[in-house]
Amino acid sequence: MSEKATLEYKGKKLELESVVGSEGEVGIDITQLRAKTGMITLDPGYGNTGSCTSDITFIDGEKGILRHRGYAIEELAEKSSFMETTFLVLYGHLPSAGELSTFEGDIRSEAGLHYGMKSHFEGFPDDAPPMAVLSAILNALACYNTELLTTATEGPAFTVPAAKIISKVRAIAAWTYRTSVGKPFMPPRPDLSYTGNFLHMMFSETFNLYEPLPEVERAMDLFFILHADHEQNCSTSTVRLVGSSRASLFSSVAAGVGALWGPLHGGANTEVIKMLTNIHENGIDPKEYVEQAKDKNSDVKLMGFGHRVYKSFDPRAKILKGQVDNVLKALKIDDPLLDIAKELEEMARSDPYFVERNLYPNVDFYSGILLRAIGIPVEMFTVLFAIGRMPGWIANWREMHVQSLRINRPRQIYTGETLRSYVPMADR
Repeated sequence: MSEKATLEYKGKKLELESVVGSEGEVGIDITQLRAKTGMITLDPGYGNTGSCTSDITFIDGEKGILRHRGYAIEELAEKSSFMETTFLVLYGHLPSAGELSTFEGDIRSEAGLHYGMKSHFEGFPDDAPPMAVLSAILNALACYNTELLTTATEGPAFTVPAAKIISKVRAIAAWTYRTSVGKPFMPPRPDLSYTGNFLHMMFSETFNLYEPLPEVERAMDLFFILHADHEQNCSTSTVRLVGSSRASLFSSVAAGVGALWGPLHGGANTEVIKMLTNIHENGIDPKEYVEQAKDKNSDVKLMGFGHRVYKSFDPRAKILKGQVDNVLKALKIDDPLLDIAKELEEMARSDPYFVERNLYPNVDFYSGILLRAIGIPVEMFTVLFAIGRMPGWIANWREMHVQSLRINRPRQIYTGETLRSYVPMADR
C-alpha cells in the first residue's frame, strides 16, 4: 500500500496518494486536487511535474545514469546498433535475430521518397532552415499515406508508419542538404546499413561511390544511439502533447521537430561550434574566455556545459568524447577546435566555480565536433539529432495511446485585469 502525503490549506486537509517507480522515484498524485479543492499547482517549466508514468527511459541526473528499458546507455553504446536500440526503445525488449532482420527489412523498404515530393524541396528557398524543411516534409508525408492517419498502437497500422518515418527521415535530411548545395538526390542503397545508407545519400556523387570508413559509420551510428530517447524533455513532451489530441504520428513528430529546433534544446551543439569558432578565429585565450563566462555581468556563456537533468556528468558525453578522437584519427584531421574544446573542458573541470555548480560537459559539447569532422554542415546538426531522437518520440507517442491518456490541458493562474466595462472609441 502506498504512503500518503497531506496537503493543508486554510485549515482543510487533503490526503494525496504517492506513486513509486521501479527505481524508487516518488511522485505525489494530484489528479484529484482541482476537483476536490478548486486549487491547482503552479510549476512554470514543469520542472517538478510528472506528466506520465513511462517504461521507456530512466534517468538519474545525480548519479549520471541513463538507461533504455533497463539497459545502461554505456552497454548499448558498446554492444548495440542504432537499429537494435530503436527496436528496444519501441517495443521494450532486445530483438531476436529474426525480429531484427524483419525490422531492418521494413526500414530498408521505406528508404526512398515519393518522386512527387521533389517539387516540395524545389519550392523552398535555397537558404530555407533545414529543421523547417524537415517539419514540413514530415507533415507532407501524411498526404501520401492518408490510410495511416490513425492512433493505432499495434499491427501494421502502427508498424508501417513508424518504419516509414524512421526510414524516410534520413532521405528528407539528405535531400534537404543536397538541394541546398545544388546536388541531385542520391537513391538509397539496399546493401548498406541504416547509418551507412544515410551517409551514402548525403555524400555520394554516384550510386556506388561513397564507402564510409568503419570508424565514421560507427561514430555516426553511436551518435544516433546516444540520442534515441531522453525521457520527458521539451520535444518529447511536445510529441505527447500534440498526440494527446489524437493527432497522427506524422503530425506529432513534426511538432517534435519544431520543439527540438530551439538553441536551448536540439540546437545546443550548433552553439558549441559557434563558440569554439569564435574563440579560434578571434584569437581569444580560452582561459580568458572561461573567466568572462564566470562574470555574471558578462554576456559570454560557456556552451555545452551543464544540463537541466544531469547534476554530476552526462554519460553520453564520456562515450562520445572517445569517438571524436577515433574519427579525427581515422580521417587524419587535426581540428584546432578540438584542442580548444579539450582546454576548456580541463579548465572547467578543475575550476571550483564550475565544479560547485556541476557544470560538466554534456553530449552537445562533443557531438558538434564529431559532426563537423564527418562533414555535416552546422545548419544540419539539429536535423541529425532529430533522426536519432525519432525512436523515442514514436515510442512515447505509442505508450501514451496504450495507456489511454486523456488530452493534455494544463491550467493557469490568471493575473490580468478583472472585469471592466467597454469604453466607446470617442471616450478613450
